[in-house]
Amino acid sequence: MTYKHYRSALCLIVSCLFTAVSFGQIRLPRLISDGMVLQRDQNVRVWGWASPGESVKLTLDGKTVHTKTDEDGAWEMLLPAMKAGGPYTITLEGQNRIVLKNVVFGEVWVCSGQSNMELTMARVRDNYADVVQQADMPDIRQFLVPDQFDFKKENKDLEEGYWESASPDNISGFSAVAYFFALELYAKYQVPIGLINAALGGSPVEAWMSEEALKDFPDSYAELQKFKDDALIRKIETEDRERAAAWHDTLNKKDRGFTAPIPWSETDVPDKDWDSMEIPGFWANKEQFRRNEEGHEVFQPGHTQNGVVWFRKTIDLTADKAGKPASLWMGRIVDQDYTYVNGQQVGTTGYQYPPRKYTVAPGILKEGRNVITIRVINNGGKGGFVKDKPYFLAIDGDTIDLKGLWKYKPGVAMSPMPGQTFVRWKPGGLYNKMIAPLLPYTIRGIIWYQGESNTGDPGKYARTFPAMIKSWRKAWKQGDFPFLYVQLANFMEETDTPVESNWAVLRQAQLQALSLPETGMAIITDIGEWNDIHPLNKKDVGYRLALLARKIAYKEKGLTASGPIATKAAFKRDQVSVTFDAAGRGLTTRDGNTPQYFALSEDGKTFVWAKAEITGKNTVRVWNNRVKYPVAVRYAWANNPATANLYSEDGLPASPFELRK
Repeated sequence: MTYKHYRSALCLIVSCLFTAVSFGQIRLPRLISDGMVLQRDQNVRVWGWASPGESVKLTLDGKTVHTKTDEDGAWEMLLPAMKAGGPYTITLEGQNRIVLKNVVFGEVWVCSGQSNMELTMARVRDNYADVVQQADMPDIRQFLVPDQFDFKKENKDLEEGYWESASPDNISGFSAVAYFFALELYAKYQVPIGLINAALGGSPVEAWMSEEALKDFPDSYAELQKFKDDALIRKIETEDRERAAAWHDTLNKKDRGFTAPIPWSETDVPDKDWDSMEIPGFWANKEQFRRNEEGHEVFQPGHTQNGVVWFRKTIDLTADKAGKPASLWMGRIVDQDYTYVNGQQVGTTGYQYPPRKYTVAPGILKEGRNVITIRVINNGGKGGFVKDKPYFLAIDGDTIDLKGLWKYKPGVAMSPMPGQTFVRWKPGGLYNKMIAPLLPYTIRGIIWYQGESNTGDPGKYARTFPAMIKSWRKAWKQGDFPFLYVQLANFMEETDTPVESNWAVLRQAQLQALSLPETGMAIITDIGEWNDIHPLNKKDVGYRLALLARKIAYKEKGLTASGPIATKAAFKRDQVSVTFDAAGRGLTTRDGNTPQYFALSEDGKTFVWAKAEITGKNTVRVWNNRVKYPVAVRYAWANNPATANLYSEDGLPASPFELRK
């Protein structure tokens, strides 16, 4: 035998041995692992893989369950229902032996949607410092599903992930909504709570739908088929990266703040020729770039301008503040910032949504003159500083207000950065990679916070959202498990007159989804923020979802779990009488005034404000003397109906709605 033949034979033997070992070993999905929470009081599915025909034995609490793998090496078994408790050890034996430790039985909830579900406790820790410090909750556990997509097939397993108990060291990575939801359930039932966190910022509902469910929506189905082409995805992602890199490369090369003899990030930059601007604010609301006689870009009235603008503010500090660590809060900045204190970079954020909270290390601040410099990159739309956000420097318990006049100077004017194709948001991809691997896992239900990314076509959402709920229930094979979701918060500026609103239409679609069995909707149009699509009050969102869980999942009697829901309207001459469900102890207003934000229409198109009064425990009369024959009534119909004030006596807000004759 030649050396070449010998080496080939040896490789074949090794390959066969490796194959025998790899297929002759019990292998478990990522979810079935140490520290997992299994659903109490139900037969629980446990599954995995081994060699075809291999016997698998599971031992739990002195009881054993046996099964054999099928011809593909897959196996599945049902554990008998167990009461809440633990920790237990589970042993699996076949050709190998696996021991799972610290397993508990309790309540398992899948937490899905887009960024407001994904948003972590790290983002809200300043609002809930005591909650973070006290997060020693070994029986509240999260499994974080990795953010991945696949358009070709439904995946059988996740590529990574593990169960993690809440503690002060790791609570920052927990979904804030889900954690507050879990805290409420734990306080009520004192059982372990498992949170399977499968959410991705910016995702439309179509991304979470199966290929089968998408067949009823031809455009989305066709888009899924298109993105099964790996070469297309590589081409799009490569071109996106190259365009963005070229835009930033040009911006950096032409930015006068970089090319000046003294970089504008330094403290001793001559700034007598810098203009002044009120911060917070957007430079599109002030002046815009133009090219002056020297050929430099300066502001020119009347045109939104993208590119770089540098901002500087000088503050004086006393000797007792010098050298001390500090916190610099710069609200929100559109889009990207590089922030410096006395010439040293203290922070940077790459996109507009996160709050700017930067740590100034000891030794940076000086007695006397200190300079804060911010390089703002705006790649599209209005650039600048978002209003009604905190802007201050905190040192040793004192704060210095940073709102007011800042000096500014344009660095470079640019055309808007070319748009990006967000491949990960395309139809079907997130379902295949982030939901399909969860389907065998026995759960109590779903909590869902999503919809912002579908406000461009809210009419379609009225069909896709219920279709998604139905398809998930069918795929999970657990019947109509509870599906609890959050209605869109109030967002953007308030309006003085009745308006058309895609956000309102989408809230109506969410309201209509309550016709599906075992669904519940948390109404939060009173706790949003006009200037932030990610409102920080996640505690009340979790609390209201937990109320729904107590009512729908756990069948608690006598509990008002939802705000008032308009169910019917009696249209009469000169007035409309609206009847509400879920009014609890009765209707009221949160401020003691008459109900606000009702509107009427005689033609179903043009709406005018109307007066309203509470006429019974669950009824409201609405009228406008100029509307003789109303055919439609609306409540809180706007992007931001923050002043809508109809509540139940139980402290929950009424849902926005439209009812027609």
